[in-house]
Amino acid sequence: MKPKVIKTQADYRAALAHLETLMNAQPSTPQAEELELFAVLIENYEQEHFPIGLPDPVEAIKFRMEQQGLTRKDLEPFIGNQSKVSEVLNRKRPLSVAMIRALHTGLGIPSEVLLQVPDQPRKAAKSRKPSASKSVQPASAH
Repeated sequence: MKPKVIKTQADYRAALAHLETLMNAQPSTPQAEELELFAVLIENYEQEHFPIGLPDPVEAIKFRMEQQGLTRKDLEPFIGNQSKVSEVLNRKRPLSVAMIRALHTGLGIPSEVLLQVPDQPRKAAKSRKPSASKSVQPASAH
């Protein structure tokens, strides 16, 4: 297959199939260079058509805690007292600029992740039925 910019889903599928045939290429061979070229073409198409968004800020904090074996107590230097840590992790308090700076500097969480508005837990929508006493009555003709 001749390398070209991937523009359609069909081009993408064909490029993936061709890439698979090159997976056993030996280093420093023309096949290895072709493998690298097709990998770049596929990556460019995927970034444009299948973008991966940034993670939720609270989930990023929890992930970093898990990675580093941190407890909620360990977050106090970055977020504040135990109450504030709990409120942030339970999505009841937004991150302040000072917290974002501290988490970025201290834990290495990217600031662009922390600056997003966190996902809010979904609450069941309450359906409100108009009460009979407040229903609109037709105006009488004069």
